[in-house]
Amino acid sequence: MKSASIGTNTSGPEVTDISPFGLWILYRAKEYFLSFSEFPWFQNASVQMVFNVREEGPEHLRWPDLDVDLSLDSIKCPSDFPMVYEASGTYRQSTPSAE
Repeated sequence: MKSASIGTNTSGPEVTDISPFGLWILYRAKEYFLSFSEFPWFQNASVQMVFNVREEGPEHLRWPDLDVDLSLDSIKCPSDFPMVYEASGTYRQSTPSAE
């Protein structure tokens, strides 16, 4: 016999691990990996800044200390949301190369 879930999930997003290659985040009972090569904002951030993550809305996460907002879609498939990171800490939309 399996017990049914009671109520709604009240746990917010949680960073579960940081490795030399990226970080793992648990969100709505699923774990996602954010590599530093695709999400460079986290690479040089303090552990405290990375762990301070909040759910801003449905499938929208925010790291207020880093001024980073990410949709779950961009975490699941970062290649669909190409951004170019600049050393100043800003990013810009990449442009297709001329052929």
